[in-house]
Amino acid sequence: VQLQASGGGLVQAGGSLRLSCAVSGRTFSNFAMGWFRQAPGNEREFVAAISWSGGLTYYADSVRGRLTISKVNTKNTMYLQMNGLKPEDTAVYYCAAKRAYRSDQYYEARNDYDYWGQGTQVTVSS
Repeated sequence: VQLQASGGGLVQAGGSLRLSCAVSGRTFSNFAMGWFRQAPGNEREFVAAISWSGGLTYYADSVRGRLTISKVNTKNTMYLQMNGLKPEDTAVYYCAAKRAYRSDQYYEARNDYDYWGQGTQVTVSS
């Protein structure tokens, strides 16, 4: 399974970006997915997660209400719509996938995930 993250860039505070994560190699609809981020000097932290079905989502408190995770199974792609960006959102964003056996479960812990993308840089200027 290969994950390819894209869509990062430089944006001013208050701006928006949409990250994409394309998955290849297995049946996408069987995967629960997540986004994590890592700023320099910090550990990789959870951002958002979505269930296999796409019907359940969960967010870190720091991003809830500003970021929206979604997935389109027919396109083998997951998205992270980022609105109201803040300088503290600056980080490398990683997408992750876990082969799931229940359609109604999401995962928050890094160790839950089986596959990772290479990361895409998001920089928010003040």
